[in-house]
Amino acid sequence: MSGHEAHQGHDCAGIFAELSGYLDGELTPEAGRELEEHLCGCPPCVEFLQSLRLTVDLCHELQPGAEPRPLTAEARGRLLDACKKMLESRGAV
Repeated sequence: MSGHEAHQGHDCAGIFAELSGYLDGELTPEAGRELEEHLCGCPPCVEFLQSLRLTVDLCHELQPGAEPRPLTAEARGRLLDACKKMLESRGAV
């Protein structure tokens, strides 16, 4: 059984649901350890955590009433590529 399959009974959707609490330090020490153990063997969850952490950091930088900068052509292309990869991994494309 691979590390990704051995998640101590946790599925990735359940882990995703706990990540905000994890980042905010709201999980019990035991729940935090279990989540970290899952992350050690699950690259998709690590990638999602990094994305969530970046999103939170970017939100903290926003100023009330400030308009967001328009996406650059490069950023738009990277976003579209990421969406295509995600859809391909789900067999949706």
